[in-house]
Amino acid sequence: MADVESQLREQFIEAFEGADYPVNNQMDLVPALPDGPGTKFEAGDVTLSAMELASKLGDHQEFPYDDVEGLVDDIIAGLKSEDVI
Repeated sequence: MADVESQLREQFIEAFEGADYPVNNQMDLVPALPDGPGTKFEAGDVTLSAMELASKLGDHQEFPYDDVEGLVDDIIAGLKSEDVI
């Protein structure tokens, strides 16, 4: 799963680095997504939309985030905690 994790991490950074930091909630991230809430992230046999991320990871995120690295670290940790990766 390490390869899947690194691929997803790269995609998340690319998608969310354009957000206007600090971000205070999930809705602050939507304008940065190339296809809005329908943006998909794919690696190996894992496919997630931005909407799925939001619904699965709400309890794992601690807003506000001051930078993309902290946000993505929590996304990856949440996906591991939920046994997605």
